[in-house]
Amino acid sequence: MTQTTLSVPDISCGHCKTSIESAVKPLDGVDTAEVSIDDRNVDVTYDSSKIDLSDIIVAISDQGYEVEDA
Repeated sequence: MTQTTLSVPDISCGHCKTSIESAVKPLDGVDTAEVSIDDRNVDVTYDSSKIDLSDIIVAISDQGYEVEDA
């Protein structure tokens, strides 16, 4: 498993958390996805043999959030 933290500066509320987590958690190969509203980031644990980090970033971007430092 690979663990990474993605910076998503637009995270500001519970809706953001729900939106991002519900988009990332169901992806095949994602083990965990946890949004921190205070830190404005997403901690993701995933199987890199099943999913690329770029696919996770696209899922977040599709919800209207920009991912930095990726």
